[in-house]
Amino acid sequence: MSDAVQPHAAEVRAAADALKEAIDRHLAAIERRAASPGAGPEADASVFAAFNEMAAAGEAYDELLYDVYDEVTPFEVPDTEGGAPYTGPAEPDALSVFIRRDYTVVEPRRLLAQAQRVAELDPEAADEDEPDAPETAGRSTHAALTVLFGEFDPDEIASRHKEFGLEEGDATLWVLAADEPAEPGEWLAAPFDSVDPERVVCRFDISEAFEEDDLDAID
Repeated sequence: MSDAVQPHAAEVRAAADALKEAIDRHLAAIERRAASPGAGPEADASVFAAFNEMAAAGEAYDELLYDVYDEVTPFEVPDTEGGAPYTGPAEPDALSVFIRRDYTVVEPRRLLAQAQRVAELDPEAADEDEPDAPETAGRSTHAALTVLFGEFDPDEIASRHKEFGLEEGDATLWVLAADEPAEPGEWLAAPFDSVDPERVVCRFDISEAFEEDDLDAID
């Protein structure tokens, strides 16, 4: 950053004061809603708006603090993709949960052995159209993955991935608000096409990139 645009201590202090005021407004909005249980969506919208203002003020303060003093805050506000503001219902009646987990096959032999074991113990877990399904599961990575992910739910795969010769990569979970439950089979043809960043209630990301960023900050 050039000297012409380098922020100064006074700007950091002003940003800190703005953050304090935003925190006060956020708390006041929560207190007003708590004092009037029947306030309805307007009170929720007020709290949400105050939350966004506080998040923006916190981000501004954090950036200036780092630029001037090379220090950071201990606070992190979850963000949606592209920073899109939430525009969904204040009290959603339905939710959609979008999950992605990446894996690398690091021990193919372990993967094949586990799949063959499952296929031998539970032939229905393998492809019924394959007459030698247990042997196929132990020879083909494609068949092995089909068997394992067909037998175990995604959470069990995540907790036992090392047993299956897999290594975890990035992962993300998005919770989206919906106006009403989807009709049976409505989105199965394209399950991830309906992601609307402005409907994200919350989002949780896991990535080694975050750990690398933390190490860079420590260095």
